[in-house]
Amino acid sequence: MNEIIVVGLGQLGRVFAGGLLRSGHNVIPLNRGDDLAARAKAHPAPALVLVAVAENDLHAMLAALPDTWKPRVALIQNELLPRDWQAHGYIDPTVISVWFEKKKGTDARPLIASPAAGPGAALLCRALTSIDLPCREVDPGDALLFELVRKNVYILTTNIAGLKTGGTVSELWAWHEAFARQVANEVMDIQDALTGGAHDRDALIAGMLEAFDGDPEHGCTGRSAPARLARALQHADAFGLAVPTLRSLALQASSP
Repeated sequence: MNEIIVVGLGQLGRVFAGGLLRSGHNVIPLNRGDDLAARAKAHPAPALVLVAVAENDLHAMLAALPDTWKPRVALIQNELLPRDWQAHGYIDPTVISVWFEKKKGTDARPLIASPAAGPGAALLCRALTSIDLPCREVDPGDALLFELVRKNVYILTTNIAGLKTGGTVSELWAWHEAFARQVANEVMDIQDALTGGAHDRDALIAGMLEAFDGDPEHGCTGRSAPARLARALQHADAFGLAVPTLRSLALQASSP
């Protein structure tokens, strides 16, 4: 039970693997192309199976994991919501909303403490704190859902608004607050539709601003921003949402 399977050794996977090793666990890495059934036979009862694949690979991996590992799964992806794991029959997995940035060639840098919930939450928090990354446990259910939506509002608002404004998160709020609120409200419309509930928008904005204060110089946008906008519009279309600000941004981005 001291073994931890880490599926995917990108930037985040390597950070968690380092923390898990530091906190006394035996880390078993899985890479693309590995025989999952054979690895599960060799390691049938790990303490945790941390899925650290890219967002676009999550659903394929959740479908492919051996049944013996499914009750032990931990998820760390951005844009994650309960519907993602429920679609594959997972019940109450360990989930952590990652609030640190890790880029190639740099140390991981926290914005705020990363909230974790589920059976392996304490284990993951010990691993992160062992490498000086703050982490806190939250209850499964509504508390976890709020944290996931909060992270989605932060990452989608800054990435999508940044396609127009560029700059840092502090500059976004200081110079373009009205526009940022328009984007955030449409992002929250989508999150409400995806989760089937109405979230406290003032609390979500306050949570986003707390993260802004945690790293004011954090850049708004990056390589993934156009794909995030495209996914947001796909969700909006699926639920019949108007989201005029997001649609205007997509038109501007596609104009020559």
